[in-house]
Amino acid sequence: MNHITSPNEPYPDPAVLSQATTTHTQGAFAISSRKLPISKSGPIDEMSRRLGIPIPEMIFGDNLVAIDHAPSGWRIEFTAEAALDLVDKTGANMLQVAYAGEWSSSREKSTAHDIREVVKPYDWSYSTAYAGTETATTTAAAAATATDNATDSKSLTPAADKSIPLELLKRRDPILFFDEVVLFESELDDNGISIYSVKVRVMEQRMLLLARLYMRLDNVVVRVRDTRVYVDFAQEEVMREYTAKEDSFANVKRGLLMSGLTPDGITSALRDANQVAHLLPVVEQHVEAVSLSS
Repeated sequence: MNHITSPNEPYPDPAVLSQATTTHTQGAFAISSRKLPISKSGPIDEMSRRLGIPIPEMIFGDNLVAIDHAPSGWRIEFTAEAALDLVDKTGANMLQVAYAGEWSSSREKSTAHDIREVVKPYDWSYSTAYAGTETATTTAAAAATATDNATDSKSLTPAADKSIPLELLKRRDPILFFDEVVLFESELDDNGISIYSVKVRVMEQRMLLLARLYMRLDNVVVRVRDTRVYVDFAQEEVMREYTAKEDSFANVKRGLLMSGLTPDGITSALRDANQVAHLLPVVEQHVEAVSLSS
């Protein structure tokens, strides 16, 4: 007899999660991805309760992208709940305070209701600086002899002198594994978009993961927050680069217009982060690295 899942029942079960997970092994690393349907009402309510805020209308709570280094146990993963947990829950974020009046004045009917819709007690644009959840571990050999004063922890640390080798990534090396996973998406009450997605491509000698938040609030602001995780398989080295970009909606539209796009072309471009990211100035950037070789 087939089991029928009720709307409030936790879903899916561990067996379904395992079956839906695809893993590619390259050298000492395992790269995993999982794509499942939008979460059901029960898990949505539980996640909202844990986070303390309403969550986006399209939430893929079981989706996952992860990178594991088997010898050391080091891991980094990207999940929807962890990303949303970094959304401002205080209502004191810049978007609500600095842009509320501007957003309201851009509406055809500026009313007190408009202001209330913007100044919610949390960042309803779901802007998050999430750069993945790292599991920093101690190597097995070190763990066997570790004392309170002697450990060999493996974790990402600031590395201002390093940068991701973009020239190597531009090479037309065969792609051995590729996937793109959406963690959440919101249309911001029909006034824009906020979407967090993770894309991964694995070549023989290296891989790149791009986790991107794209947030556009019409007539107000456009944000792109990128996390790039680069892995050199031979050196067993990982770099993580976080870059935040932001500009006013008007400046972005002006840049698209100057590029020669028609009004319809601009409307289409504003739906695609790849067509606007290069127009935004960088407001924050930093690099971390970790060597996982024994």
